[in-house]
Amino acid sequence: MATYTHGHHESVLRSHRWRTAENSAAYLLPHLSSGFSLLDVGCGPGTITAELAELVAPGRVTALEQTADALGLARAEITRRGLSGVDFVVGDVHALDFPDGTFDVVHAHQVLQHVADPVAALREMRRVTKPGGVVAARDSDYAAFTWFPLVPELDEWLDLYQRVARGNGGEPDAGRRLMAWAREAGFTDVTATASVWCFANEEDREWWGGMWEERVLNSEMAASAKRTGAATETDLRRISAGWRRWADDPDGWLIIPHGEIICRD
Repeated sequence: MATYTHGHHESVLRSHRWRTAENSAAYLLPHLSSGFSLLDVGCGPGTITAELAELVAPGRVTALEQTADALGLARAEITRRGLSGVDFVVGDVHALDFPDGTFDVVHAHQVLQHVADPVAALREMRRVTKPGGVVAARDSDYAAFTWFPLVPELDEWLDLYQRVARGNGGEPDAGRRLMAWAREAGFTDVTATASVWCFANEEDREWWGGMWEERVLNSEMAASAKRTGAATETDLRRISAGWRRWADDPDGWLIIPHGEIICRD
């Protein structure tokens, strides 16, 4: 795996715990059935994982993360919800420790943008999927983020994030590349779609803008930016203040586009 740009600061987890199957995996839901086995690659804090587990029960979900600490976040969420149909595995998506054809569905949300080799990752996801099964991935596309008003510090934030993410070995504009990566990985049946998150009302602006106001100062992204000389503390504080101005503006509007793929052999 490449270095995970976001890290696991509370401001990051606040964002990730907002994610649900409906707002983050709607494109996959019509392909799920009761009794399916499902691998959730890069499960994060487990909110999507938990809902997928409910949808495929009595089938089982395997939650995969690259470290025991990260996996512990999902384990805690699954325990909190009282779910029993989830297994937990530490592993690397580039070299999955499962036999060929293990799962009916392999799913990854906001993962391929962070890995060292997304094509190799998709090949492994394909390998462990049963014949006729589904590999599903969804990733945002940072270059296509759009907002209003045109706060200059948000342009600075986007440039900084892309430089830091690529310096960590990732590809922040993954959404537009998913179909090409899947075809390179050997899939011939790929359905590509797109969807957006939109933050436009006062509550959404406060949540998203306030989260980034803190995140740009305290997350692993901030530490990486300072460590590599990509930004100074003064730069980060200026960007943070820009997020606050956007959040406070009654005309504030922002969309985050995502590429999505459903792949079958």
